[in-house]
Amino acid sequence: MKRKSHLITALFFSLIFLTTTGFTVVGHRGDPTKYPEETIQSDDSAFNSGADYVELDLHLSSDGELVVSHDDDLFRVTHTHAIVSQNTWQALSQLTYDNGEHVLSLAELFEHYQKKPDTKFILETKIDHSIDSSYELEDKIAATIKKYHMEKRVMIHSFSAASLFHFREIMPDAYLILIVGSLKRMNFSNLPQVNAVNVSSDLILNHSWLIHWLHQLNKQVFVWTEMDESPELWHWLINKNIDGVVTNFPSTGFKYKLAKEGTHKYDIHRKGLYFGNKKAATMMNPYVRIKRKKFVYPGQKLEVSYGVRAHNQLYYQIDNQTFISAEFVTLDLKPQDVAPYQDKQVIARPQKEVALYRYPENQAKTKKKMPLNQLYRIYNFNGSPKSMWLKTSLGWVKARDILFYGFFDETSWKNYHNLPRMSRYPNIALTQYQPLQAPRELTFTQKIKLAAQLN
Repeated sequence: MKRKSHLITALFFSLIFLTTTGFTVVGHRGDPTKYPEETIQSDDSAFNSGADYVELDLHLSSDGELVVSHDDDLFRVTHTHAIVSQNTWQALSQLTYDNGEHVLSLAELFEHYQKKPDTKFILETKIDHSIDSSYELEDKIAATIKKYHMEKRVMIHSFSAASLFHFREIMPDAYLILIVGSLKRMNFSNLPQVNAVNVSSDLILNHSWLIHWLHQLNKQVFVWTEMDESPELWHWLINKNIDGVVTNFPSTGFKYKLAKEGTHKYDIHRKGLYFGNKKAATMMNPYVRIKRKKFVYPGQKLEVSYGVRAHNQLYYQIDNQTFISAEFVTLDLKPQDVAPYQDKQVIARPQKEVALYRYPENQAKTKKKMPLNQLYRIYNFNGSPKSMWLKTSLGWVKARDILFYGFFDETSWKNYHNLPRMSRYPNIALTQYQPLQAPRELTFTQKIKLAAQLN
């Protein structure tokens, strides 16, 4: 009877936990398209972009420390082959990501966010109990959650039903989510133990009855997929009455959450910068878009208080009755991130179609392409160091899609090599200095030089 009572209590609180928050946005490993996954910088970016939760993965080091990492081998994220389960925490903590942060322990993560009550996490146990019969991983997670009083700020999900069953024993009120990729895993042995199911989007696509069936069983439904920013995919998902999405693009998830809830204005309260090379006009409000005789100037620092979505575009409030298009303000770039590229031109990569965008976001893609063999001046920057956008006279382009073209003097090279690895774009074509000019066809000699540099 005691066990049944615990399950009823957990179910009751789980319904409060999610139904009061509506459509839940979960940043998958933080904000991985902007910053190295599962770092503080990536987690902060996810929360700042509107994520309700950040999803993280946990392994045990050889001496029993809880290590935040998706892979057991850290080579993909630290460029050093180091198996978590075969190395001590002291050795693993010396490894760094491209942004300079070191590999984190769960204790360090909780210590950092302990006094930030709006930050919440979904923890995944990376374990196969058919191979490892020990429950040391789960026991240490539970102990760390309790030590830092994170019980109300943490959910736990796993592919391992055994792992979740153990958590139900040691943390009866925990919010537990079973990750599934097939119908076979959703059976009446597993489902009574969990509060929610994190379902592959392919399952929902092929079995439209699944969400209603799980809701009938009082289970919340999350969806995981290789999320992109396709409007078709997002519209399809949120119209399926799901309870949450685990996504690599938390800012896009938040955008659709606002759209679904009918909310258009939200808090930001962050510092921003304008990197454009000419003044930009502001407006009294983004709904009627009446321009003001008030401008934002190159290099100006801004206090962004609110974000507003109107006319399918994002605007920032930077003062009383003063709004500006978000394309003019970057929240994630610093002067040193753009310094090496600021006076350069760009050219389309050979044999690559470079898409043009109306605004610096994937959903603003146009059907137009950047012409080949023509130089364009950079007028503005946006995005993040890992995912930078460049404004040209044709529109916005992604920094990874083009070649930076121009003379890199000693100062430029110094600025470039002082950047963290994730901010160094290798797509640079070195040429002798030539004045900025209107787009034109390259000479035959210039084409030869460019081809030689690319080879």
